Amino acid sequence: MADTAADASKAPEDPSHPPTKEKFWALALGSVGVVFGDIGTSPLYAMREALSHSKGGGGGELAVLGVVSLIIWALILIVTIKYVVFLMRADNKGEGGTLALMALAQRVSPGGRSTVIFVLGMVGAALFYGDGIITPAMSVLSAVEGIGKAPGMGTTLAPYVLPISAGILIALFLVQSRGTASMARYFGPITALWFLTLAALGIYHIFDDLSIFRALSPHYGAIFLADNGFLGFIILGSVFLAVTGAEALYADMGHFGKGPIRAAWVVLVLPALVLNYLGQGALVLSNPQARLDPFFDMIPQVAYWPVLLLATAATVIASQAVITGAFSMTQQAVQLGLFPRIDIRRTSETQAGQIYVPQVNTFLMVGVLLLLFLFKSSSNLASAYGIAVTGSMFVDTLLFFYIVRYMWKRPLWQAIAAVAVFGAIDLVFMTSNLLKFFHGAWMPLALGACMVVVMWTWNRGAAILADKSRRDSVPLGELVDILKARAPHRAPGTAIFLTSDPDTAPVALMHNLKHNKVLHEKNIILTLHTAETPRVRDDDRITISAVNDDFKKVIIGYGFMESPNIPKALGLCRKQGLKFDIMATSFFLGRRSVVPSAQSGMPLWQDKLFIFLMRNAANPTDFYKIPPGRVVEMGTQVTV
Repeated sequence: MADTAADASKAPEDPSHPPTKEKFWALALGSVGVVFGDIGTSPLYAMREALSHSKGGGGGELAVLGVVSLIIWALILIVTIKYVVFLMRADNKGEGGTLALMALAQRVSPGGRSTVIFVLGMVGAALFYGDGIITPAMSVLSAVEGIGKAPGMGTTLAPYVLPISAGILIALFLVQSRGTASMARYFGPITALWFLTLAALGIYHIFDDLSIFRALSPHYGAIFLADNGFLGFIILGSVFLAVTGAEALYADMGHFGKGPIRAAWVVLVLPALVLNYLGQGALVLSNPQARLDPFFDMIPQVAYWPVLLLATAATVIASQAVITGAFSMTQQAVQLGLFPRIDIRRTSETQAGQIYVPQVNTFLMVGVLLLLFLFKSSSNLASAYGIAVTGSMFVDTLLFFYIVRYMWKRPLWQAIAAVAVFGAIDLVFMTSNLLKFFHGAWMPLALGACMVVVMWTWNRGAAILADKSRRDSVPLGELVDILKARAPHRAPGTAIFLTSDPDTAPVALMHNLKHNKVLHEKNIILTLHTAETPRVRDDDRITISAVNDDFKKVIIGYGFMESPNIPKALGLCRKQGLKFDIMATSFFLGRRSVVPSAQSGMPLWQDKLFIFLMRNAANPTDFYKIPPGRVVEMGTQVTV
């Protein structure tokens, strides 16, 4: 979902027109910087945290072999098999991610829109925001903590870890409004260099104790878990830190394509991670004291500062991917009706995916800084990290059932079996992370719960409001008959009335007739429709139907990854014979003043939350890119 960086690369491959060899590897390199930034920073802390929770402090041979074995097999089972092999096949017109998967499941499900699918999508999206706050704080802080071991200056700089981390993160959030296209072209090469460095450090230390290769056998992980008993279950929560970011493979699929992402994982990322964890394990086997911070202990002094700076750059890139992912997720959520209209700004005239959402940027920055100063160290943050990611992965698994059953037309037992296998893995890791509830895991869960309440309230309130408007409105066909019997005064020009229901007379039209007692020469009833696909082709965007000589209904379709631009879309009407001068056209918008009601169908507190969201929604004139000088707003009061 990291559109900014992604769109700075080439476009993803079209299955009907495979990319050239050069373009394919350019896409693969671009994906390294966007897709794998988060998982690429996990070696900084995953091994350390897993060993620290092991029996006896993690310095024993079984602990080292067991932890490395569990990490490697988590990478294979969760990332490679679940996401790379299976879930990446479940794409929505090339797009991936929880909301894209939700829309796809809604489309292929025989019952159409399903409350269960909708709620799963909301939960997955809400958990993503929890992950979006923790990842930048965790990644940047874990890298900057390395200055505490810097040769000659560690003790001097150690007290400044928090201020330095905060400064880096504040600067990162402040540059979002300017767009990052100019920097994004370097994300892939820098992150690729980081993975090569991880591999080189691993190879350098594997020779400390070649017996570490025994960890490639999964039975060492099983023996280690059995030996640690219930403690082993807790350790799995730390092991999971090695695969955080795996969902990004699926979420960013539309920006680079399946092939380049899979190639980058198999050729570079997975081998580099495995080699680095093997190297960390060999180092601890030969020097048990290194278990306290194996990653920074494996860096030769002569290369310490370059590696530290590269690690910091890699964590900043990983954080950037999460931030722009949150922007993209918000855009999708608004289009799918989960959020009210939000100010979404373009940071590029040529790249559609480069967007900036001020409210989300501020929300993330405040949240990240609060976490930074609340938890103070990456070890403390590790307790809060993971639960949001495991929850999001579990949602993907449940939605995957609908794909296997209805899109791929597999028997019911195969759909259940697929979900049972992946779901069991997800549940084990999710439960182990839940054991850290009182140590910080409550925070992303509380944030996710708040986001679900907001999304559910907005969606439910909007449905109640639409239903009430429908009941109080006059059917358009009935209004046409009334106007034939009593023709009003006619005004020159074209009037466009925006409405969510094209079959009923818009409130603004009724008020115009009632108070101004005029009807324009040409009247267009305009409705915007969000498709359950990422994008809609221009050829399919406009649907025009004539009601009579005075009225025409126009429906504009947008994908859930597109931002509406009404004037641009109306320009397409000319191809279908509907011509008018946009500068001689008036846009009529209905502005509703909503008051709470105990009989609305929602509790009073939820009514008040919905009204608050409505009042703070972005101005429709700006959101739909309508020329402000052509807009007429007419208000009405309704209860909800």
